[in-house]
Amino acid sequence: MPAPQLYIIDYRLHGSHRTFIIRLDRMDNAEAWHWASCDAGVGIIPKFGREKIRKVSRPMAERYGVTDVSWRLSGSAPSFAPPVVDSTTQVGLARAPGDLPASEETTVTA
Repeated sequence: MPAPQLYIIDYRLHGSHRTFIIRLDRMDNAEAWHWASCDAGVGIIPKFGREKIRKVSRPMAERYGVTDVSWRLSGSAPSFAPPVVDSTTQVGLARAPGDLPASEETTVTA
């Protein structure tokens, strides 16, 4: 019997990104889809380890808005790259008055 390991499951629920960690003996795509569905509130979490339940399939999970399920062993590199920030359109950064082009600067008169 293999020792339980930690797995990280990433998925989308109605477009919003979700992540959770689960401890299991083994992981495959079918298991990842089932547990992502359980985390989303679609699937049933068994009360006892030996309880046999019907697993949620990918088509059933997709009907309820669960998409883009991926999994990896905890401690491994993430399966996604952070978004690239375009330096010309950085919103919300504090700028000094001289940083703006002359056409965008406003003068305040008292």
